Amino acid sequence: MLMPLPQALARINRRVTNPVLGVLARRAPGFGIVVHVGRKSGRVYRSPVAVFERDGGYRIALTYGRDVDWLKNIRAAGAFGFETRGRTIMLTDPVVGHDATASWAPIGIRQWLVALRAEYYVQARIAE
Repeated sequence: MLMPLPQALARINRRVTNPVLGVLARRAPGFGIVVHVGRKSGRVYRSPVAVFERDGGYRIALTYGRDVDWLKNIRAAGAFGFETRGRTIMLTDPVVGHDATASWAPIGIRQWLVALRAEYYVQARIAE
């Protein structure tokens, strides 16, 4: 079984992989870009994520756990932009949930999330 993704890998991904993946994540099904503003810097950031439409909104897998900056930023703001399939959607009320079996995810993705021990997700609804 794979271990949770380490924070060192998260730092490498932030600087190297994310800019490349960002191009794909804007259009590919199952991926998107969380657009968030830094709590301290005020700078706009874009973070590629695995995401699925669920319960009238979007559910984002927390593959690096709950201690990621983008999650802290969107929770502090209460709302954020989300780019997926060539459009930008405003999401609000981000809430962290827990499901060790990832039963909410499609079967192939579910197995991947369980192997990564990505037990947490964030659910957000579409802003009116």
